[in-house]
Amino acid sequence: MPISQTEVTGLSSLIGSFDRAATALNRLAGGISALILVYIFGHIIYEIILRSLFDSSTFVLDEFVGYAVAAMTFLSLGYALNAGSLIRVDLAVSRLRGRARRWAELFCLAASFATSGYCAWWVGRDALRNWTRGSVSESIAEVPLWLPVGAVWLGLVLLMLQLLACFLRVAAGGEPINSDGAE
Repeated sequence: MPISQTEVTGLSSLIGSFDRAATALNRLAGGISALILVYIFGHIIYEIILRSLFDSSTFVLDEFVGYAVAAMTFLSLGYALNAGSLIRVDLAVSRLRGRARRWAELFCLAASFATSGYCAWWVGRDALRNWTRGSVSESIAEVPLWLPVGAVWLGLVLLMLQLLACFLRVAAGGEPINSDGAE
């Protein structure tokens, strides 16, 4: 039974809506990552002032900045993918044309989705285990460990969402991932 033009248009509209929603979520996560970077800067400056002028410290700079760097890195992955800012080794794919290129792109996106899913599974299990056990860091702050691990997990899930949106876009005949760095 052939697919009608109305069904194709509806499917394209649905894929476009999903792509826009994934992009919006990843832009929000990218904005949060930018705010985390500002926090890191502020905490370092605060620590410098405390140590230089008041002979004191927060005693948690390295721990908090470490958590923030991990959260910032993973939360920005989907945004970086959509913006074409992730490093891609596309020496072979860039030489392909037409259907061969589309199939190669789809394979790469599916493999990336599977790899991200595998990582998200294990990181999510760790976050859940930390939450159920009430695990905290061994520092003076006693940070619940599910918070930084959960931020990494969320970043992986958002990356998977963006990979799925890219896969659907390419499968529907859209443009592959932009690799020139322009959004």
